[in-house]
Amino acid sequence: MSSGVILLVEDNPDDEALAVRALKKNKIVKEVVVAGDGIEALDYLFGAGAHTGRDTTAMPQLILLDLKLPKLDGLGVLRRLRADDRTKLLPVVILTSSNEATDRVNGYSLGANSYVRKPIDFEVFVAAATQLGLYWLVLNQPPPRSV
Repeated sequence: MSSGVILLVEDNPDDEALAVRALKKNKIVKEVVVAGDGIEALDYLFGAGAHTGRDTTAMPQLILLDLKLPKLDGLGVLRRLRADDRTKLLPVVILTSSNEATDRVNGYSLGANSYVRKPIDFEVFVAAATQLGLYWLVLNQPPPRSV
């Protein structure tokens, strides 16, 4: 059932390990690329910094974006993604521990496709990551790449 690449933008090693394990365990995704902060995520997407020379026509099928990140927070990343023609239509799911109404409003206002609060329980977290992968990589119909 393997379908594409997910960019996971997550600075918590435990949450990163859980999400990667859940997505790979269920063979939902070919590859999970992990960025530990907002700048690293943008460097990956736009082929800068450590990712200079990366084929930027090969974009992830989904971005799972934490909000509380070092260097540049998730809302800053989202703002940059939506301002660039190359990334403005990429599906972005905010996956965060924040339950603040302002974070939800700001996330959706900046163009997030979905907002999911990270479950604290391990089994629920694995189930949530699996469901996110299934929906966004298998069921969701993205816009054509040529748009």
